[in-house]
Amino acid sequence: MTASPLQPLVDGFLRYLKVERQLSPLTLLNYGRQLTAIITLAGEMKMSTWQQCDAAAVRSITVRSRKAGLGPSSLALRLSALRSFFDWCVSQGELKANPAKGITTPKAGRHLPKNIDVDDVNRLLDIDINDPLAVRDRAMLEVMYGAGLRLSELVNMDCRHIDLTTGEVWVIGKGSKERRVPVGKSAVNWVEHWLDLRELFGPDDDALFLSKQGRRISTRNVQKRFSEWGIKQGLNSHVHPHKLRHSFATHMLESSGDLRGVQELLGHANLSTTQIYTHLDFQHLASVYDAAHPRAKRGKS
Repeated sequence: MTASPLQPLVDGFLRYLKVERQLSPLTLLNYGRQLTAIITLAGEMKMSTWQQCDAAAVRSITVRSRKAGLGPSSLALRLSALRSFFDWCVSQGELKANPAKGITTPKAGRHLPKNIDVDDVNRLLDIDINDPLAVRDRAMLEVMYGAGLRLSELVNMDCRHIDLTTGEVWVIGKGSKERRVPVGKSAVNWVEHWLDLRELFGPDDDALFLSKQGRRISTRNVQKRFSEWGIKQGLNSHVHPHKLRHSFATHMLESSGDLRGVQELLGHANLSTTQIYTHLDFQHLASVYDAAHPRAKRGKS
């Protein structure tokens, strides 16, 4: 099979990504696959040089890719690869302008798990077994729902990251961004209960939550334990960590209407990310945690 006349420039671009950009082998593979597919489509359009690829041709490539069954996410990835390739072609003097600039693909829908209603959350957290592992799990559930944490934020917490006096936790979120968030009296009480038992598992580890082997608990272990408690407590829906975070956001927004306040609590960089948690239109800004969170009511005994 004769190689496409479009291939040499793509090969040069991939060498650039490997040598100068030092991208990972997997990233290089993904770029290569997308550009190979684009070359095939361009050949079907009788293109023999990249200079023939204008904005209309890019749109045609997008349409053909969609007809081939690519979804929004895959289309966005393909267009991103083409856009990066054309940027490089411009830098090399092969093209005067990037014809893929300004061409967009349909946005992929943001899938979010269904939230757990407040009654079911209360049922899930109604764990009164005095077994040390059950106490640990109750503390994890309370902290995760009480602060709307990500799973990674929960397992990476050290003992020093929670202030039992003020009822606040310090977490490191995405992009190593730090934030302090309140957790509420119920979570504080159960963390205190867990700390009384924690030394049974290995007091030398800094991690707040330990496995029964005395090491920092893993994300997989947390997922497994949460799922098991959902079944034990008789919930109809599967319980996993992100569902608790989603429930936290939904319940806070329903109670307070403070979109920006919840944005801060969740550690979202952009307000649009927080907006996906609700269909309501929130406009008021206020400090709402103590008054709004169904399990917090901090400062009240």
